[in-house]
Amino acid sequence: MRWFRFLALFVISLLALYWASMYFFVTESKSFTVEKEINYPIDKVFPQFNNLQNFTRWNHYFASSKTMSVDFYTPYSGKGSAISFEDAKNDVKGEMFIRYENPNKTLKYQLFEGNKDNPSNIDIKFVPVSATKTKIIWFVHTPKKSVLKRAVNLWTQDNFVENLDKSMLNLRTLLGNKVEKDQFLTDINYDSLIVERQPGQLVLGINVTTSNKKDALYKNIILNHNKVYNYITNDLGKNDDEFGFPILITNPNNFKDKEVSYFIGIPLSKRMGVSDNSFNFRTLNETESYVMYFKGPYDNRMKTIQQLLQKAKKDTMRNGEIQQVFLEAPENNKEVLMKFSLPVFR
Repeated sequence: MRWFRFLALFVISLLALYWASMYFFVTESKSFTVEKEINYPIDKVFPQFNNLQNFTRWNHYFASSKTMSVDFYTPYSGKGSAISFEDAKNDVKGEMFIRYENPNKTLKYQLFEGNKDNPSNIDIKFVPVSATKTKIIWFVHTPKKSVLKRAVNLWTQDNFVENLDKSMLNLRTLLGNKVEKDQFLTDINYDSLIVERQPGQLVLGINVTTSNKKDALYKNIILNHNKVYNYITNDLGKNDDEFGFPILITNPNNFKDKEVSYFIGIPLSKRMGVSDNSFNFRTLNETESYVMYFKGPYDNRMKTIQQLLQKAKKDTMRNGEIQQVFLEAPENNKEVLMKFSLPVFR
C-alpha cells in the first residue's frame, strides 16, 4: 500500500511539474517567420501557390503520401478556393482555404487539421528580388492549445521548416521542368526537317484499333490518351513532372486504311508493376530519326508525315513506325502541337 501511495504521489508530482513547465515556459500558440528564395520569376511562382491544384502537387505535406485523397472546390484558385483532404492510413484529415489574395504579392491561408475548430493561419508574402528570383516569406500562427497539449509547440517550427525545405525542392524541380518546356516550345521551328538522335524510352500505354473515318480517329486518340493519363496519375500516383510527353506510335503508311492500329502511351523513368492487363510497356530503342514539328488541326498532319517519308525515300533509308509526340495534350476542338519522329536506318 505504501508503494502504491508513493507511486501515485510520484505520478502526480510529474504531472504537476509538466503542467507548470507548459504553463510558464511554453506559449499557448506558436508564431514564427520563415524566408526562402527561389530562382524563378514571380509570375511563375505565384500560380503555384494561389492554385490549390498546383499547390498540392509539390507541397510535401500532400505530395509525400501515396494514400492521401484531396477534393478540390471551386473556384480552384484565388480567394474562396478550398480543399478537403484525408489520409486514413496516417490518421490525417482536414481542410484548407485561401481567405485573401493580392495577386503576385500576398496570400492568406487557413488550415484546419483533424476536427479542430481553430485553424493555423499562414500568410505568405512574395517579393520580386530580380527578374529571375523571388523571395517567399511565410508568417505562421498556430491555434491556441490547452496546457496539456502545448508540448507540440516545442517542435512545430522545426517540423514546418523541414516540410518546407522538401516542398521547395519539389517546387524547384517542377518549375525547372515547366520553364524548360516553355523555352522548348518557344524555340520550335515548324518549317524545317531536322535529323536527331532520339534517346531510348520506356513507354506505358495501350494498343488500339479504331475507325479511320473523319474525326473518329482523333476522338479515339483523346479517349485513350485520357485513359493512359488517368491510370498513370491516379493508379500509379505519378505527378506531371515525373513523366514525358504522350507518344502515339503507328505505321506511317496506313493513313488511307479504313481502320488504324496504334499504340499510345506515356514515357516513364522505370518499369513498374501494372495491375490492369490492358496496359503494357513498350521499349523504344535509341535511333536516328527525321523530325518535323506541326501545329494545326490533327487531320492536316499528313503533309508533315509525307515529307518525312519522302525524305527517307530520297536518302534511300528504311524507316520504322512513326512516333507522334503530343507536346500539348490532345483535346476536342483544339489544334494540336506535335513532334513527328520517323526512325530511319540503312
